[in-house]
Amino acid sequence: MADNRFMNTAAAEATQVDLGLRSYMLGVYNHMTTALLMTGFFAYAMKFAVLNVAGVGQLVYGTPLKWVVMLAPLGLVFWLSARIQSMSASKARNLFYVYAALMGLSLASVLFMFSTASVARAFFITAGAFAGLSLYGYTTKRSLSAMGSFMIIGLFGLIIAMIVNIFVASTAMDLMISVLGVLIFAGLTAWDTQKIKLMYMAGDSEAERTKKSIFGALTLYLDFINMFMFILHLFGNRE
Repeated sequence: MADNRFMNTAAAEATQVDLGLRSYMLGVYNHMTTALLMTGFFAYAMKFAVLNVAGVGQLVYGTPLKWVVMLAPLGLVFWLSARIQSMSASKARNLFYVYAALMGLSLASVLFMFSTASVARAFFITAGAFAGLSLYGYTTKRSLSAMGSFMIIGLFGLIIAMIVNIFVASTAMDLMISVLGVLIFAGLTAWDTQKIKLMYMAGDSEAERTKKSIFGALTLYLDFINMFMFILHLFGNRE
């Protein structure tokens, strides 16, 4: 009779892969959480400076510097996404956190548009939805690739609708965009989590695993921020 106290080689390797995958995914969520905290900190720091330090508001929002604050995160995220595989793990991590800080400065204007209670409510709704959707994407055995492809097509449609609404300025269209935005990024959260999980390879070096975890954290961070913004526009009280 076999002694169950000793695992065979296949079982031991499976256990090792499982532990490595958990460590990898924990790294993804830790990087993402740190980035979200940095975004929140810099957003509130910017709001405090504008309200309490003379001249900061005029400097940031009344000069061409406002375009730097608005567009710098967009430029950096495209550059980081394209170059992350060719840079060191430490540089990728540092640039990701720089991006999160710049995003906080850019999103500070949201804190002037919506009440603090609205921002907090939208954040907790987003956090709860994100946790459930990401857990589903991690645990499901069903391939979400078909749904993900559909969501990507929907995302392009959403961007076109947002550009059109800049000129149309329709309240009804704005509501429709917000609803679709929440649904699209909800689907992307589940799909992206599954993709990030499948990126894990037991044979990866520590540096390669770290870069993958940072890329995964960046992807989920963007899903979270976009879902938060659409939820805020749906349920937020404007000041």
